[in-house]
Amino acid sequence: MQIAAQNPEAIAYAAVYPSPAGCLGIRLDARGRLCGLDCLPEATAAVPAATAAAARVLAVLDAYFTDPAAIPAGLELAPSGTPFQRRVWRALQAIPSGTVRTYGTLAAELGSAPRAVGQACRHNPIPVLVPCHRVVARAGIGGYAGATAGPRLAMKQWLLAHEGYPGA
Repeated sequence: MQIAAQNPEAIAYAAVYPSPAGCLGIRLDARGRLCGLDCLPEATAAVPAATAAAARVLAVLDAYFTDPAAIPAGLELAPSGTPFQRRVWRALQAIPSGTVRTYGTLAAELGSAPRAVGQACRHNPIPVLVPCHRVVARAGIGGYAGATAGPRLAMKQWLLAHEGYPGA
């Protein structure tokens, strides 16, 4: 999960979405595909969609935060990462809302190691919509974006509770 640079004003976001779980800066590639959702400081001002592509991302986020089980299809994603990271991120998208997989279970499904899956989750550039929050530790919910406490972990807990996961 990307955490914004020290100076989020230095990044040209296509929009800034004030979600109930925290502000999200929307980054699009040159073709209008979603390449990043950055977690921004809570006091970041909302920025309306600058393009039709950004408006589609906002609509998908609105849908998720209204009903996490009803994410509309068709949003083009373009996360930048290694082939292994992209494979993990595709696997994350197959985890249904309200359910979780452990790092170990997901690693076994991918023929990998739990730590490698955790690192791929940590570097997920499109949190929420590529749901790394649905991967948890064997005992407890684990970390989020490399944090085991604080606002990032609170975001993971909020997202899991929003989806109705009983262990959140």
